[in-house]
Amino acid sequence: MNAGKFYEADQLILGGDMTGKAVVPFIHQGGANYRVTLLEQVFDITNEDELTDMKKRVRSRGYYPYMTNPDEIAELEKDPERVSKIFLQEVLKVVQEWMEIADRKLSGTGMKVYCCPGNDDMDEVDEILMESRTVVHSEGKVVTLASGHEMIASGWSNKTPWNTHREEDEDQLKIRYEAMTSQLKNPHSAIFNIHVPPYKSNLDEAPELDENLRPKMAGQALKAVGSTALREAIEKTQPLLGLHGHIHEGRGVSHIGKTLCINPGSMYEQGTLLGALINLGKNKVEDYVLTTG
Repeated sequence: MNAGKFYEADQLILGGDMTGKAVVPFIHQGGANYRVTLLEQVFDITNEDELTDMKKRVRSRGYYPYMTNPDEIAELEKDPERVSKIFLQEVLKVVQEWMEIADRKLSGTGMKVYCCPGNDDMDEVDEILMESRTVVHSEGKVVTLASGHEMIASGWSNKTPWNTHREEDEDQLKIRYEAMTSQLKNPHSAIFNIHVPPYKSNLDEAPELDENLRPKMAGQALKAVGSTALREAIEKTQPLLGLHGHIHEGRGVSHIGKTLCINPGSMYEQGTLLGALINLGKNKVEDYVLTTG
């Protein structure tokens, strides 16, 4: 939420996959002692300062600290449904905290945050976003930015190996995109804020996986996994700008015809915020820079 002010931006646009991927148990060992396993490394916490630091470390990687005890851990190992409920509970709690921070920091500034949950985000996230005063839930909508540019937005992706919350076949994505692009008044000056990158754009290259969903050749074998429906929509509409994510390794820029497409990439597990600062003219991208912070 501080990025807009830091970079002197007028608007903030988020592309999806807002939520973390895992809960990290902090297992109480008695007194001030906790045991934590993070990235297959075991940490023994012995005082309050260490506990605070470890919670911060876990959160900086996009994970959720969960305070528990050995008895509950034993129960959870036999009850995957309860584990899922705890994960959802922690996700929604943090999203609610983020919305409160956004409203507190951005109210009265004139800055809006445009976002749509990504394919990894649960449906329950949407309701919390829609309650915010400063965060605009943009999924499936055509919104007009303060600059006058129209923007379409969607966090849905084409099919993945992981059966995520918001993914569908390419023909369904095509219908989804056409429902928005058909409403554009000035398509050539529009922005496509679409979580998934277009197919074969060099922004969509991810490690090719084997039948066990493990990277082939230690992750050196890459495969284009972007959306063909999105590429078709961009080729047909030729918007001014495409903003994409989804593929963490796909950081970079690409042109499809006259459209500049950007994927800032992601390094959330290293606690690093990647982004793009873009200066828009009426009918052209004046300049841009990929940011790391």
